[in-house]
Amino acid sequence: MADALHTPTDTRLDAALAAVEDRLNALGEALRERDSVAIEQQADALHRTLTAAVDQFAQAAKRGPVSPALRQRLARTSGLVAAQRESLSRATAALDRAMDVLLPRDAASVYSPFGNAERPARGGAIQA
Repeated sequence: MADALHTPTDTRLDAALAAVEDRLNALGEALRERDSVAIEQQADALHRTLTAAVDQFAQAAKRGPVSPALRQRLARTSGLVAAQRESLSRATAALDRAMDVLLPRDAASVYSPFGNAERPARGGAIQA
């Protein structure tokens, strides 16, 4: 009896999941180092890798069931992606709060192009 992981489809799916896991690890490392350039590069690479993996799993699903081991691994990897997304969301919220402190959005002491700090918004037609 052949091992299910040795079928060409399962081998490709295994490689696709390994690539996603590698990108997740690289993104996690970039986040720990707070390297904004690396974060952007790794996030882009993860997005491309996830897209390829999803495509491969969709094609495999059309041909038949995916092995239970790969389904479990996919579920684990999906959980890692969700955790990374949550981590990025928290980091973004923290950055937004820091930016609000440094550059307040409603700075009443700053003049508008109309000459005063607070100018009510007007809608509709221009009135003479």
